[in-house]
Amino acid sequence: MALPSINLDRLRTDLLTLGRIGHTDTGGVSRLAFTDPDMEARRWLMRRIEESGGRARLDGAGNVLGRWFEGNHPAVVLGSHIDSVVDGGLFDGTLGVLAGLECARAILDSELRPRRPLELVAFADEEGRFGGMFGVQAYCGMVTPDWLENAADPEGVKLSDAMRSHGLEPLQALNAARRPEDVFAFLELHIEQGPVLEAEKRRIGVVEGISGIFKWVVHLVGKANHAGTSPMHLRSDAFSGLASFAHEIPRILEEEGSPGSRLTIGKVELLPGHPHTVPGEAVFSLVGRDIEPDTLRGLADACTRVLGAIARRKGLHFEYRELSWLEPRRCHPDVIQAFVRAARGLDEDPLLMPSGAGHDTQFMAEFTRAGMIFVPSVGGVSHAPDELTHWADVEIGAQVLLRAVTEFLC
Repeated sequence: MALPSINLDRLRTDLLTLGRIGHTDTGGVSRLAFTDPDMEARRWLMRRIEESGGRARLDGAGNVLGRWFEGNHPAVVLGSHIDSVVDGGLFDGTLGVLAGLECARAILDSELRPRRPLELVAFADEEGRFGGMFGVQAYCGMVTPDWLENAADPEGVKLSDAMRSHGLEPLQALNAARRPEDVFAFLELHIEQGPVLEAEKRRIGVVEGISGIFKWVVHLVGKANHAGTSPMHLRSDAFSGLASFAHEIPRILEEEGSPGSRLTIGKVELLPGHPHTVPGEAVFSLVGRDIEPDTLRGLADACTRVLGAIARRKGLHFEYRELSWLEPRRCHPDVIQAFVRAARGLDEDPLLMPSGAGHDTQFMAEFTRAGMIFVPSVGGVSHAPDELTHWADVEIGAQVLLRAVTEFLC
């Protein structure tokens, strides 16, 4: 019996069609969670699922769910997300969802008769407009009524209000929780969003695990003063403390980190923010990542020690607020090996690699056997209008996904 095969023309058409929903003047895509374009995209996806012969529904968290091949066995689940950042790209998340849909259609076109149901999920708010990854956390039973009521985006829009504006009752998200025994495995295809596969000249990356992440807001408080009358050696300059800490980051990574460790200062605010005033306060973000829990904790502890020492040396007050801490997650060996077999069966040499970015698989790995594969991002670019993955790589990634899911279904 011939194995099923991806129809690239069909998949390409879906990707380009969905890319027109939320299309921006710069050529990007803006489908923020629970905005009109996002909900339009979800309705479009549900129609495509039904046109393929599947059953489609929207759960209480706004997740789109599709299902084919009914049976009494636990389902094999494919998916990712279709929401985006502001002016994002065509492929981020969307590729995994539409490749999953194409897998279902390819199997329907074949002579295969799966013994397990196949499900597709497009998780809501993976990009974290309201904090966390709302859709997959609701799916895994990780949200609470208090969180649903209080979550808000950076502009102060509450999740509950955004959901109600589209006819969704926030507390119904609690009913989106699935039972682990009903899910046999979860498989996700995603663009890499980085330069490694392209640099290594590989077309498939098999993800071994997803980096844990801590996110802090750090305050260094000194004394604002006149820039002309304050001698350099008598200043309590908050920016000087920030600069000293930034200089120490390579040493922290060398002593406490691993080759996959990351520490990033991405946002800085100096107060009072006048050209002729010594900064009395530096407020900045600090994000750390690593695949190993102990290493991630070691990085955080080292940052605390170094910041404290710098503050004492420079006469500053130091404090930080932890916004989030996500533990690293290992992908399941069964799924990793299924992807490796599928890639090698197509004469591809897959690269085993970590994911530095967070993905829905990060939560699904706590819930069931889960894993993911990457295809190359041209130039490592993502979350931008010029995000690009070559169609040949889209095809091979979807084909690897199809072969792996077929192994679990049959």
